[in-house]
Amino acid sequence: MTTIPAALRAAAEAFADDEAVVDDGRRLTFAELAAAADEAARAFIASGIEAGDRVAVWAPNGAAWIVASFGIYAAGAVLVPLNTRYKGEEAGHVLRTSGAKLLLVTTDFLGADLSALLDGVPDLDALEEIVVLDGPAPDGRVSWPAFVERAASVDRSVGAGREAAIGPDDVSDIVFTSGTTGAPKGAMLGHGASVRVYRAWSDLVGLRRGDRYLLVYPLFHTAGLKSGVLASVLVGATIVPEPVFDVPTVMKRVAAERITMLPGPPTVFQSILNDPALPSFDLSSLRLSVTGAAVVPVSVVKRMREELKFETVVTGYGLTETTGTVSMCRHDDPLEVIAETVGRPLPGVDVRVVDDDGHDVQLGEPGEFLVRGFNVMKGYFNDPEATAAAMSDGWLRTGDIGFVDDGGNLRITDRKKDMFIVGGFNAYPAEIEAMMLGHPDIAQVAVVGVPDARLGEVGVAFVIAKAGRHVDPDAVIAWCRETMANFKVPRGVEVVDTLPMTPSGKVQKFVLRARAVLPSRSR
Repeated sequence: MTTIPAALRAAAEAFADDEAVVDDGRRLTFAELAAAADEAARAFIASGIEAGDRVAVWAPNGAAWIVASFGIYAAGAVLVPLNTRYKGEEAGHVLRTSGAKLLLVTTDFLGADLSALLDGVPDLDALEEIVVLDGPAPDGRVSWPAFVERAASVDRSVGAGREAAIGPDDVSDIVFTSGTTGAPKGAMLGHGASVRVYRAWSDLVGLRRGDRYLLVYPLFHTAGLKSGVLASVLVGATIVPEPVFDVPTVMKRVAAERITMLPGPPTVFQSILNDPALPSFDLSSLRLSVTGAAVVPVSVVKRMREELKFETVVTGYGLTETTGTVSMCRHDDPLEVIAETVGRPLPGVDVRVVDDDGHDVQLGEPGEFLVRGFNVMKGYFNDPEATAAAMSDGWLRTGDIGFVDDGGNLRITDRKKDMFIVGGFNAYPAEIEAMMLGHPDIAQVAVVGVPDARLGEVGVAFVIAKAGRHVDPDAVIAWCRETMANFKVPRGVEVVDTLPMTPSGKVQKFVLRARAVLPSRSR
């Protein structure tokens, strides 16, 4: 079992009648999920999708997303997930860069037609068709049921042959992750690596057959796509996708579906713990949680155990470029290890800690983490320069700072130099700054992350107005909300005459962080 389609086929045999996906009344067994994925694969083949072609999905969590993803894999194509918070040009960049041939999209997400955001976006010549996965299909679009009907024109043997030709070294996904240089880059992840990582991950965290997994992590993120869907298929857990996190809704589903596994970034659990209705929530089914994606306060881990009644809480560390995982605590680790570290590397994964010159530091000394192993990406799609900058001799530079303790556990002491994490989403100042420079009144801008009680961190922008122009902070924030995903939008804008600079001309971000203050209305 070295490919993702093979993992689903094995699940369909081992757990045939177990529930695989539960979504708004739709309940699919593993056998039914595999059959639906086979049909979707033949529909992709009938639509001209060849092995290696890229197919993008821009939609919220749901059963159709999951079926479509397995269909894409089984057709030998490469899945390109898009962040549902993207605006038109952000999505356009991913589609353009990946050369996606087909896009699956929702036209009814929080009242918005995501496909309409692409109107007027240039240079999407490779995109041949847009299929509406969920919602009404406007003119020029085809609905998912009509799309699936195409499968009838492709013999089952053709689909089986396409699936059989997939190998463990083939690319399964291109997941875009912004870099500190600004433009999002597509990390190429492999079939074999994905399966191997999440077999190990499931064993380490204690996920098992019969668990009922409430998937609040978005499917466009490796946390949802890999540690959610793939891990559940590998062990026979039921996937219950949740499109939008809302405490009352989530807690009703926990009770109604007898959820045992509820993972998420720390903000999810802080929101639940701080909800006034907490005493009324039925938490009796909860067993296991995995958290990460941000610094995890020790107090949150303790409260998850004591107040949310989780038997097991596990923390870990990873990047998109490492197929989502580098290290994990084990489900039977002591509380202090889980609360204060991100565990040990996966078996078969090596981690070095180096100084600025690339030399290994002494045990317990801080430095940058380098990672090498089967989990590391194959590179950035069509970007050899970025790949060379990130990888050398098989080692991936993470940009994350920390040390290894006496027990072999990784401890993160600092993150990538400028990146900050807003409610579990990575926000990269260089990307935000590049977009803000499109504002007609802004000449220069520097963005830094500052602590926020609810979201962990949020952005504050320091801007210099163009000569003869006036910058209204509230108007700039409103403009940003129309231009970029919400998690990237600065919560505060401060107009300045100059930015603190180093002798080499670089902005001194640490100076700005020290003086950044959020307006009281944004706190």
